[in-house]
Amino acid sequence: MRASRLLSLLLLLQTRGRMTAAELSAELEVSIRTVYRDMEALSAAGVPVYADRGPAGGYQLLDGYRTRLTGLTAAEASSLFLAGLPGPAAELGLGEVAAAAELKVLAALPPEPRSRAAMMRERFHLDVPGWYRGSDEAPFLAEVAEAVWEQRPLRMRYQRWGRQVVERDIHPYGLILKGGSWYLAAETSGDFRTYRVARILGVEPLAGRFDRRDDFDLAEFWSRFAADFAARMYTGTALIRLDPGYLGLLRYTFGNDVIDKAVASAETGPDGWLRLTVPVESVRHAPWQFLRLGSALEVLGPPELRERMAEAAEELAGMYRD
Repeated sequence: MRASRLLSLLLLLQTRGRMTAAELSAELEVSIRTVYRDMEALSAAGVPVYADRGPAGGYQLLDGYRTRLTGLTAAEASSLFLAGLPGPAAELGLGEVAAAAELKVLAALPPEPRSRAAMMRERFHLDVPGWYRGSDEAPFLAEVAEAVWEQRPLRMRYQRWGRQVVERDIHPYGLILKGGSWYLAAETSGDFRTYRVARILGVEPLAGRFDRRDDFDLAEFWSRFAADFAARMYTGTALIRLDPGYLGLLRYTFGNDVIDKAVASAETGPDGWLRLTVPVESVRHAPWQFLRLGSALEVLGPPELRERMAEAAEELAGMYRD
């Protein structure tokens, strides 16, 4: 256990450079006292690690020191090939690079891990987009990705949801792949915003490079954005009765996260049907989502939504009777 931790500590210093004892403690999920002891063990083993004191101090390897020890297990090597997404890599302009890296990793592995890695590629395939839709066409994705990597400011033409085309000068910070669609996190006029890359109509690289803000974390930014988006999307709720046999279809229609929360507080009536409160985008959109479940679902409230359900059902009935 300790040998694995020492290796992790060494690789952290090698890949990230100077790190404080507190940062290493948080990364390895051990106490700061344990970090001190591990550092002494590394030094005693001949690893050229030293500490700088002061507010800007921390532990660091001697300049130029690199370890060739990777310690890849068969399972770790296999996971690398499961994590590699050839489609997104190609979209980013890295298809050949990813393929070359895969070949080099395979060539460097001992026979048993190499065999397991090859089996992983043969037996598992990751398909990012959801059903009934393909990936977005994003013709400027490679240019945007290069600007993200090189910290180059961009001027872009962007089509907003209302079909309005705007021009923005941006500092591109990161790219996110969600359900087959690429999104760009960028700073413009001092604020961070999210843009769907498929809606970018043109890009023009601007002179110079920008400095990334130290307090920006891409994963944290996307998590906040996704939560805010969900809060903005659902503006109301509906009380419904549901045949429990159709719970799967309700999950498919509204999403697992939404329905899981609704089911947690649901009640079961004398007839065995569930009574639950479901968030809805609006009273105008909800009827067509609920009608998908036919007579297996009844809207109990609010009254306005119940009336709209009746109107939609009458409209459909009139169409088919005629």
